Amino acid sequence: MTAAPAARLAVDGDGDGGGGAPDPARVKPKKAPYAFRTISEVADELHIPQHVLRFWETKFPQVKPLKRGGGRRYYRPDDISLLRRVSDLLYIQGYTIKGVQRLLREGGGRLSDDIPPPPVSERAEAEAEHDMETIEETEEQPWSLPAPAASRSPRAKDPEAERLRTLLAHTLTELEALRALLP
Repeated sequence: MTAAPAARLAVDGDGDGGGGAPDPARVKPKKAPYAFRTISEVADELHIPQHVLRFWETKFPQVKPLKRGGGRRYYRPDDISLLRRVSDLLYIQGYTIKGVQRLLREGGGRLSDDIPPPPVSERAEAEAEHDMETIEETEEQPWSLPAPAASRSPRAKDPEAERLRTLLAHTLTELEALRALLP
């Protein structure tokens, strides 16, 4: 008789055995938009590893999470907005960290919504910066198998990565052309 409840639990996964909605006692309430967030919540929301958020705190003094007992970080909504914008400038538009720091200095600590794309030279530098971050992250992950020596070299070319890089560059060019058409 004890096998049936275990089978139901395995099938629907929520533990109520009925296959319906999960137990309300187990569901986390959604936070208000103005509530402070932990580093794990921000990392999940922005799809950025926690160690990158901590690194950005050292590079962008405008990001000042509240630190409580034990060093736990609580990010304000303004911090999250700034981090979202920094992420966009670094990963989507192709700015370098120095480029974003310059924009913050020029903007008095704020980033406007109408920042033009970076110059080609900065975009190339940002690609190299991101490639090095990827290599470092791969080497930091103890659960991953070590890559062959040829693929660890920054000069080694992965055909799939090159194809995606070319596709992204083409997409960026198209987006820049569309942006130029806007009033």
